[in-house]
Amino acid sequence: MRRLSDGESAPLGATWNGHGVNFALFSAHASKVELCLFDEKGRVESDRFALPCCTNQVWHGYVSGVRPGQHYGYRVHGPYEPSAGHRFNPNKLLLDPYARQIDGRIRWHDALYGFRMSAHRGDLVPDRRDSAPMMPKAVVEDPALTWGDDRKPHVPWRDTVIYEAHVKGLTHLHPDVPGPIRGTYTALGHPVVIEYLVKLGITSVELLPIQAFADDHFLVEKGLRNYWGYSPLGYFAPEPRYYAEDGAFGLRAAIKALHSAGIEVIMDVVYNHTCEGTHFGPTLSFRGIDNKSYYKLVPDNQRLYWDSSGCGNSLDLSHPRVLQLCLDSLRHWVEAYHIDGFRFDLAPALARTPFEFSERSGFLQAIMQDPVLSRVKLISEPWDVGAGGYRLGGFPTGWGDWNDQFRDTIRAFWRGDAWQLPRFASRLSGSSDIFNHSGRKPWASVQYAASHDGFTLQDLVSYEHRHNLPNGENNKDGHEPNYSMNFGAEGYTADPAITEARNRQKRNLLATAILAIGTPMLLMGDECSRTQYGNNNAYCQDNETSWMAWNGKEDPSLPAYTANLIALRKRHEVFRRLDFFTGMVIEATGLKDIYWLAADGREMEGGDWDDPGRQMLGMQIGNHGPPEERILLLFNASAEPIDFTLATDFPCDGFRPVFSSMNSAGLYDNGAKILKTGEAFPLSPRSFVLLQHQS
Repeated sequence: MRRLSDGESAPLGATWNGHGVNFALFSAHASKVELCLFDEKGRVESDRFALPCCTNQVWHGYVSGVRPGQHYGYRVHGPYEPSAGHRFNPNKLLLDPYARQIDGRIRWHDALYGFRMSAHRGDLVPDRRDSAPMMPKAVVEDPALTWGDDRKPHVPWRDTVIYEAHVKGLTHLHPDVPGPIRGTYTALGHPVVIEYLVKLGITSVELLPIQAFADDHFLVEKGLRNYWGYSPLGYFAPEPRYYAEDGAFGLRAAIKALHSAGIEVIMDVVYNHTCEGTHFGPTLSFRGIDNKSYYKLVPDNQRLYWDSSGCGNSLDLSHPRVLQLCLDSLRHWVEAYHIDGFRFDLAPALARTPFEFSERSGFLQAIMQDPVLSRVKLISEPWDVGAGGYRLGGFPTGWGDWNDQFRDTIRAFWRGDAWQLPRFASRLSGSSDIFNHSGRKPWASVQYAASHDGFTLQDLVSYEHRHNLPNGENNKDGHEPNYSMNFGAEGYTADPAITEARNRQKRNLLATAILAIGTPMLLMGDECSRTQYGNNNAYCQDNETSWMAWNGKEDPSLPAYTANLIALRKRHEVFRRLDFFTGMVIEATGLKDIYWLAADGREMEGGDWDDPGRQMLGMQIGNHGPPEERILLLFNASAEPIDFTLATDFPCDGFRPVFSSMNSAGLYDNGAKILKTGEAFPLSPRSFVLLQHQS
């Protein structure tokens, strides 16, 4: 028999103690909170209890006899006064923000909206239809779980190689993954998937959002789905669409299997906004629980949301309870799922106090002193769409930042754009102009040629224009500019000359991203020439446009080339250095720590850097250690061949080519001719060569 008692105000959420469940929900402005229990399928409301106590703005009650697996939701009473920021409507069933599991999907219907137009009054009034039949339900979780001997890899930042992937996209078409589990968490941990990542040399998989998210109403109306997952519904529950028969256990098992292979799991998380959208959006959770506390409202018009996310609303992490929600959620993923790190979508939005970005924001200070969260990898997407929202290099020590300037610069350089050499040199050497301050290190630059947001690597060399019509937005969506180049044909071509030029350009871009000083990130499938057919915003394409094809027909040698590049990076410490170059002479060797070289072998001088048409650069590094660690990198972005001459007065003599984008697998044989001072080395058009010193 179910009996209601006072319970406790902490922890928030639904907590089972072996005899019953304690329910606790924060709402500063509610007048009454009702707990609604549903049958085992979440369809029929079986019991309703008014939570008897409110302590420190937390409504709570303990219900004996309730067990894990119980479906539940809330109805929250209070004023419906949008002009004062309040949007309470007890007719709307609300999802617990602390729900550890969620069952079901949103069934879009007008009853999900908290308001309607009054025919008599001519304005908006509360909608009295019950939304419960259209709502997913929170599920009480059994907290008992065993991880056994799982050990986190704890990969040092300097050794990290990130692979940005999508749970379904990575596994749905894999021919050796059993059909029933393809596209699921369980498939992510399948031996063939893990073996592939290990052979490639990946240390850290960065998963697109797996916190529960919604298929937006406007997408469903178009027959589309939210594939990327940047529309959060719940911050503690795994997205159920990726469950196999083993449910959330499949995610834990996959993480444990990846850990056993030495691979970390990083989550892409979205705490800047929720799926409830603008003030015209649905009432699903936060809006109906305490709109004024959870969201940033326009100060002089609290009917509207202050939005730095571009998605209709912004969570107010300057509110202590909302900040607590974020931190509790992050700790939950670390402790309950053994997650190794987080990439924060639109991270500046989290550090606004409440409207201006601050390095001393409550969020940044709290996370850096947290005994759990300060020990995992923290990666920012260092921009949002609000004023002053571009903050690349502006996050604290210990963070890595997605470096979009690296992306755009290497694309423009290899395309042959003018005036790129100074920026290209800076990006190659760790972007010290951005990160060399406040104790930050070169690894803070998380650098990439392509990410989920934009063209894939294959499309970057195949399309000059975005082709996003399938998204249903008249080809107006998607990132611009792309700094792409199609080599004479838009899209697929059978022309062998164009195909070879494209393949070489992919190899150039991969080499630059993986060997440049910093933390390399590879987009899922770029090593297999995955195409999205020119769609540079495939957020709603849950189909073969976005899924990884495993046949590698476009360039079958590229996976081996990529693996060889990563192995090269791991083999030479200079690519994983912990300090920025200074250009100063090293006392132990008498050599500078870096030399920038022109085509004639001279050190680059001021006037050389100012030449807008200069498209060849030499970079000589590795001079701290033994001679065999000295590396010479040559980059020729010109459409013409160029001879590089090792100057007669250059202090290092004798370099053998060991890797080049001219070779399909990258490697030279051991008999390659050694380049001596005074000798010329031919650089093919748009090519990269790595030479190693021979002592």
